[in-house]
Amino acid sequence: QVRLVESGGGLVQTGGSLRLSCAASVSMFSINNMGWYRQAPGKQRELVAQITSNSITNYADSVKGRFTISRDNAKKMVYLQMNSLKPEDTGVYYCNGVTIQYSWGQGTQVTVSS
Repeated sequence: QVRLVESGGGLVQTGGSLRLSCAASVSMFSINNMGWYRQAPGKQRELVAQITSNSITNYADSVKGRFTISRDNAKKMVYLQMNSLKPEDTGVYYCNGVTIQYSWGQGTQVTVSS
């Protein structure tokens, strides 16, 4: 059964930090590029961070230097460390494949207050 379960979201003040986790019960996880996506209120979902199967990372300009994506292939987990959070980081965060996409999970809400 394909399943992505995100957790770790919450309400933080500007400048705070959160660490998101994604448990991926999916096939071909270890060879798939994985990503964290964000959907802000009233906006389309966007890819903010991605990591290749051998842990090469890439970030959207809006989060570069503040967010760090990582993965544990043995545990089929993907993480997103978010520091120096800004109100514009508010949204629902989802993990999913980049090369091979799976069914979307429920996401985790991140709210950054000013």
